[in-house]
Amino acid sequence: MANPIKGLVLAGGTGTRLRPITHTSAKQLVPLANKPILFYGLESLAKAGVKDVAMIVGDTREEVMTAVGDGSKFGLNVTYIHQEKPLGLAHCVQMAQRVLGDSDFIMYLGDNFIRDGVEEFVESFANRSDGTNAQILLAKVPDPQRFGVATLDAVGDVVSLVEKPTVPESDLALVGVYLFDSAIHEAVHSISPSARGELEITDAIQWLITNGKKVRSHIVDGYWKDLGEPEALLEGNRLVLESIERNISGDVDDLSTLDGRVVLEPGASVVRSIIRGPAIIGQNTVIKDSFIGPFTSVAAGCVIESSEVEHSIILNGSRITNIHRLEGSIIGKSAVVAKTERRPLATRLVVGDHSRIDLV
Repeated sequence: MANPIKGLVLAGGTGTRLRPITHTSAKQLVPLANKPILFYGLESLAKAGVKDVAMIVGDTREEVMTAVGDGSKFGLNVTYIHQEKPLGLAHCVQMAQRVLGDSDFIMYLGDNFIRDGVEEFVESFANRSDGTNAQILLAKVPDPQRFGVATLDAVGDVVSLVEKPTVPESDLALVGVYLFDSAIHEAVHSISPSARGELEITDAIQWLITNGKKVRSHIVDGYWKDLGEPEALLEGNRLVLESIERNISGDVDDLSTLDGRVVLEPGASVVRSIIRGPAIIGQNTVIKDSFIGPFTSVAAGCVIESSEVEHSIILNGSRITNIHRLEGSIIGKSAVVAKTERRPLATRLVVGDHSRIDLV
């Protein structure tokens, strides 16, 4: 191939379904096993041989740019493009054309998680010999009306695409990873905004099909997740933790037990506690008189004392004290969850917008 395949990474969404976590943090930087979701995608692109990446950023651009830098720590060269307001995925392609040029490219939504990466798909598209102009990744989902939905012919070529259909014609949803040649640039400039005022990538791909271009599909067999909701985030965290290896770099006293695949990062300390893996404990975090159960990620600078936590994500600088059982939870940065000893006993809450509290 004359030009190496490039990358277009979309990291500008607002993350409304993950509020209140995303009120103060970019949704692409919410961590799985203490590493931002976005980083898994960037590492996957680098492993697939991508070098040059155009990254679309929005209101959270300062945070994203600080985290990613120039891309060199991933083996990438990242060029940032600011999208002032969300005008659709096809609009992102328009904005990135000057960086992408005529090269083939992979478009990757920064809040998606594909456990097995994209190396196979990039290699297949780079080495194609059948005149394919675009390749889309699909997955079977139980709720296709939430996604762009594809209809295929008998050989797997795409016949039609509809964005968030009221009555889906199939259960094959667009995964959020697309491979294009330069024909897509004409397509994104030839479509009109949808009813919601956005330039839809589904309309651009449909334009390719209507104008005689070849669009093929690949159904993802491994795990894929749109990590835009709390339950999906917890499931993604569980899957990443299932693959970790035991690594104890922090301090553990003689009265503590670490069972199975536990990562204890430098500066962390465990005192009179049990940690049952898979679990990861971040730098300078203190676990004292507590039980940390499987599928739990605790970020840096946290304190968990006299509590039980399992199947949860705890973000930086949070404190959990005297909580009998915390399960299936996401605790934001610098949050405090504590059982009060004051009388009269009562539930006292300071709850931000879009929060969800389950009391027992």
